[in-house]
Amino acid sequence: MKIYGASATTYRAVSAASFAERPGPEGHHSSADESGVIGSGRVAPQKTLRSRLCKSARNVSWAVLLMLVIALPGCRNGMRDGARLKPLEKVELFPDGRSGRPFVDGTVPRGFAAMDDAQEYLETGKIKGQLGDTLPFPLTKEVLKRGQERFEIFCTPCHDQLGTGQGMIVQRGLARPPSYHIDRLRQAPLGHFVDVMTHGFGAMYSYAYRVPPRDRWAIAAYIRVLQLSQGTTVADVPEQELQKLEETEE
Repeated sequence: MKIYGASATTYRAVSAASFAERPGPEGHHSSADESGVIGSGRVAPQKTLRSRLCKSARNVSWAVLLMLVIALPGCRNGMRDGARLKPLEKVELFPDGRSGRPFVDGTVPRGFAAMDDAQEYLETGKIKGQLGDTLPFPLTKEVLKRGQERFEIFCTPCHDQLGTGQGMIVQRGLARPPSYHIDRLRQAPLGHFVDVMTHGFGAMYSYAYRVPPRDRWAIAAYIRVLQLSQGTTVADVPEQELQKLEETEE
C-alpha cells in the first residue's frame, strides 16, 4: 500500500505538471496564477495590465530621452555669452588700457565722404555750414519741369499742389506742414529747402535716399516758383510780359 500510495501521489504530480504544459483553447499554455492555482489556459489579468504599463513606461522614457537629445544642443549659450567687451571697458591688451580704439587718421564716417565746397553745397545746400541761396547749376525750363514732376511725386501728398500744406495725407490726420507762402519760408534761402529734404525736419523724414541732390535743387527752384505765383502782383510782372498779356486780352 505504501508503494501504491507513493505511486498514486507521483501520478497525481505528473498529471498536474502535464496539464500545466498542455495548450489551452487559444494556443496558450495553462499556468498557475500567483496563488498557485492552475489557470484556464489564459494569462492572468494582473500580469497583462502590468506588462502593458511597463511597456508604456519604456516607450515614454525613450520618447523623453529622444526629446532631450534634440533639445539640449539648443541650450548652448556660446554665441550669446561669447567673449566681448563693454563700451569703454578696461583691457590689458593695449598700452592705454582702453577697449574703444581711436579712429585711424583719415577715417570718414559712412555716408559722409570727404567732399569739396562745391560738392558739399550740391548735396546739403550749405557751404561751410551756411545755407546758400543760389542754384549750383543754371536755371532752365527743363530744370523747372523736372522740379515740378518730382514735387508732384514726393511733396504733394503733404504739401498739396500749391504748397499750402493741405495735402491728402494731412486731410486724413497727419500733422500739417507749414505753408510755403508764410513770410518765414518766403524769406528762406533755397538751401533751406534742400537741407530739409536732405536731413528731414520735424515730422518730415529725410528724402536723401529717395531724391538725388540735383533733383532736390530742382524741387527747391519749383517751390520758389510756387511762392512767386501765389504772391505776385501786376506790379511784379515785367513790362514786356505785361504788354503780351494785354495784347492777349484784346
